[in-house]
Formats: sequence, C-alpha cells, structure tokens
Amino acid sequence: MTFAGNDEEEGLVVVMPAPLLGLAKEDLKGDYVKLGGDDLGEDNRFVSGCMSASSSELSYEGNSRCWSLWWWAKLVLVLIFVGVLAAVFLKWVGPFFMDKEIIPILNWETRTFSTPVLAVLVYASVALFPTLLLPSTPSMWVAGMTFGYGFGFLLIITAVPIGVSLPYFIGHLFHHKIQSLIERNPKNASVIRLAGEGNWFNQARAVTLIRISPFPYIVFNYCAMATGVKYCPYLLGTLIGMVPEIFVTIYTGILIKTLANASQEQRFLSAPQIILNVLGFSFTFITTVLITVYAKRRLKELQRDEELLLQ
Repeated sequence: MTFAGNDEEEGLVVVMPAPLLGLAKEDLKGDYVKLGGDDLGEDNRFVSGCMSASSSELSYEGNSRCWSLWWWAKLVLVLIFVGVLAAVFLKWVGPFFMDKEIIPILNWETRTFSTPVLAVLVYASVALFPTLLLPSTPSMWVAGMTFGYGFGFLLIITAVPIGVSLPYFIGHLFHHKIQSLIERNPKNASVIRLAGEGNWFNQARAVTLIRISPFPYIVFNYCAMATGVKYCPYLLGTLIGMVPEIFVTIYTGILIKTLANASQEQRFLSAPQIILNVLGFSFTFITTVLITVYAKRRLKELQRDEELLLQ
C-alpha cells in the first residue's frame, strides 16, 4: 500500500509505502500527510518485540529439548553404571562376602530355628525394634530369604502398625522435650511440621511423602506426634509410604539367598540368572531413586505452599 502526497511549491509527487513509514495523522489545514516519527517508532518497537518473542520461544524450545535429551542420556549412563556394578558384585564381591558372612549366618539360622519360629521372630523384631531405636531392615531381609514376596510382605506389613504406633504413643510422654529437640534443627523441623498441617487427607499425604523420602524412619516415629498429626492419617500414610521400602528389602533378601545358594553349592549363576538379577537390581535401584526424588520434590512444593500461606 502506498500513499501519494503533492508538494505545492515544487510540484513533486511523493509516493511512500505506508506500512514502512507509518501512516501519519492528516493535517486539517492541508491535504498533505505528515510522516509520524512516533508512529514509526511504535511500529519498529512492535516488530522488534515480535522478533524478540519469537527468538525467546525458539530458545526456550531448544533449551527444553536439550535438557530432555541430557536427562535421558544421564539416565542411560546411570543404568549402565548400575548394571556394571551389579555384574561385578554378582561375579566377585558377592560370592566372597557370602562365604565369609552370609552363609554361616544362614546355616546357624536353619539349624537353630524352624520356619514358624522364624516367622514369630521376624514379626516381633519389626514390631518392637523401632521402639528400641534399632533398625528392622535385617529382619525384613530374613523375611525375603525365608518366605519370599507373598508371605514375607504380609508378615512385615502387619507388624509395621505396631512398630510405628508404640513410639507415637510413647512420644506423648515426652511431648515438650521432643518439640524442643525439633526446634534445634529448623531444616528438618519444617519437613516434620508438614505432617500436622491441613485436613485428614493432607496429613496422610505428607506422612506418606516423609516415609518415602530419606528422612530417618525411627526418628519420625517419635517426632510425628509433636507435629499434631492425627493417629489415623499417620498410620495410613505410614503403611502406604512403607510399601516401596518393604518390596526393596524383600527383593534384597531374595537376591542374597540366591547368591548364597549358588556360592554354597560351588556353582556359578547361569547367564539368564545373571541377566535377570542385574536387570532386577537395576530396576529396583532406579525405581527407588525416582520415587525418592519425587517425594523430596513434593515435600519442597508443600513447604513453599505453606510459606506462601503464612505470608
């Protein structure tokens, strides 16, 4: 589109492209058009803004694509590293450790206790050790080695409510003391307090995330009551959050038993067994890491939301 204007003094006709120079305002006293410098600047700024927006969008898409590729590359490298580590362990480290430590313990356990007695011991240790500030993970390994996934999981999941309830109720006797200990560590205190915030659902969700995260299991049993969390959401969140850990420990026990049997019988695992064990170990490790990272991220988001509400 062009615009023609007459120059009265010299008789010249000026033809100008309107979009490039910008249509100016018409002067009421004459029939000529003034070229608007301001309008030209606005047009230039508009075009420049569009170009900047386009370039920023392209840059964002490129960065997002590069970040996605880098994330998958890191995941592949981690899988390769874990697979190599698992193969080395299964080939050399595992058999040596089995001969010196695990096999003698298993032989003593088999000679000393029957299967029903082992079930009672595993149940009692998972139920009572957390109250005594003792880890119950070795007992879960024994459950995996002796009973496998099915009965081993049922044995552990039914003992967990006792193991987390006793410290919860005992903590009421030392309520003020526990609160003062929590206040001395503000970073962990902000995480623990999330368990007592909001309604029933929010409390259960926060307890679940805390159980999945690397926060110390035994410590939280005693500190939970100081946050004001109700018992029902505390127990429900604990049972849900403990499921990944239970399956990991049972799988570890089964893997230990497989390696111990192979070492005791003086035979090597077959290629399919090694591959399956390596894949299972890698999958378990990666799944645990991803679930833990997700739980930590969600806890941070809940902390930010709580801080915004308090402002």
